[in-house]
Amino acid sequence: MITEIYLDANATSPILPAATAAAMAALQDCYGNPSSSHASGLRARALREGARACARRVLGAPSGRLMFNSGATEGIQTAVLSALCAVRERRARGEAHGDGFANIVLVGATEHKAVSESLAHWNRLLGTGLELRVLPVDGDGRHRLDVLRALAPRLAFVCTMAANNETGVVSDLDGIAAVLNETASPALWMVDCVQALGKLPLQLGASRIDYAPFSGHKLHAPKGIGMLYVREGAPFTPLICGGGQEDSQRSGTENMAGIAALGAVLEALERGNTFLDHEALRACRARLIDALTGAFPGIVFNAPLAYALPTTLNFSVPGVASAELLDLFDAAGMRVSAGSACAASKAAPSYVLDAMDLPAWRSASAVRLSIGLLPDDAAIALACERIARCGAALAVPTATAQAEAMQPDAALDAGMELDAIAVRGWLAAHPDAIVVDVREAREHSVAGQVELHGRMALNVPLASVSEHAAAWLGADARPLLFVCRSGARSARAARTLRALGHPRACSLAGGFALAI
Repeated sequence: MITEIYLDANATSPILPAATAAAMAALQDCYGNPSSSHASGLRARALREGARACARRVLGAPSGRLMFNSGATEGIQTAVLSALCAVRERRARGEAHGDGFANIVLVGATEHKAVSESLAHWNRLLGTGLELRVLPVDGDGRHRLDVLRALAPRLAFVCTMAANNETGVVSDLDGIAAVLNETASPALWMVDCVQALGKLPLQLGASRIDYAPFSGHKLHAPKGIGMLYVREGAPFTPLICGGGQEDSQRSGTENMAGIAALGAVLEALERGNTFLDHEALRACRARLIDALTGAFPGIVFNAPLAYALPTTLNFSVPGVASAELLDLFDAAGMRVSAGSACAASKAAPSYVLDAMDLPAWRSASAVRLSIGLLPDDAAIALACERIARCGAALAVPTATAQAEAMQPDAALDAGMELDAIAVRGWLAAHPDAIVVDVREAREHSVAGQVELHGRMALNVPLASVSEHAAAWLGADARPLLFVCRSGARSARAARTLRALGHPRACSLAGGFALAI
């Protein structure tokens, strides 16, 4: 397999070596429960509070609540629950603002779905009956402050993000705060800071922000650890009650390995660690832009670089769908995405780009490239070389329509699909089997030939399988094992050959990456 180049850090990021070491030390040497009063518990408590103190310094939050949790989704739930409970209590006390009750919840059009879905969920469960409205963005992906100003006096809660996960566009938080202050809006304000940690200056204690959720795995800590900041005096309702951990703000025994790892990342940020050197990241981004522009004529970048994080590029190539580009990049060993990883299973255009009112083809063709740990020159040079190969591969013709016509809906025959474990025994039992790689010629051209447990695969694109079928059929037909990147096309090829009378045509389930 070719060397992997990981360029999908906005989805999740590789763990910082210091964070891995800190987590292992917590698991092996500091395994006490921080709620215990004995020496082991006291050591764990000191570790937890040291990480919290570092977080306060990095976030510029000397006061207010700062609790560890499982990540941004939990933090968003807690913030939404807290704000909506406060609104309901104000109504119960008969408190009004101006000409009446503040009854609108405003959510940015490009917010992560965890925000809008949480708002709808808790609004329904709590029976608050608030009107949920969308704050539109302009063509640059920034919030429409004129719309915010018009609605500000009637707002109960506002939800925006510091930086967008798909485009990298940085919000005008100072502008939003100015509008809320100038209009004396009663609104509580949550800012999703997931993509901001370490990438934007944050002085939360000096801001108007009431709630700020964070997620460790977006910045080189493990999954399952995050933080929530709540401004001093802002309403708060615990989402999880029970043992009273985190000063009864978030019950449940703490994830000490995760806290230790996140603490190590925060310490690196506090020291000015070069893994997030913004100038160096901009230089890397510029090299990638040059490579993409040279490889894909007509390429369009979907967010103005002046407003975007230096870690993020979002682009579209005319006439090429996102899925096709993702297959091509993946075959070349480059891990990129079409947008939010949470929505990757849903084949739909980007709602973020739709909200920016970009042409439909750009939304349907968008690809996101996001940098994590600062790559070295050799890694960037290799990435640029592979981008050029992907561009050249687009000139290779395909026959997608013919491939799609090959019995896509037929039921799988029993025993036709082999998982990664079964395929090893199957190959050993069938030394005469032919392994056939049915990826498109474009993918072959950037990834090269596949070897599966010592067997070199024959390269036959799915669209050409029917042309080879006659040679593979017959009384003495050799067993066939079809493989591809994900297992979808190989299953279709095996199904076709079985329909044509081959009894031993099989497919590698899940794709060859799981079996090599």
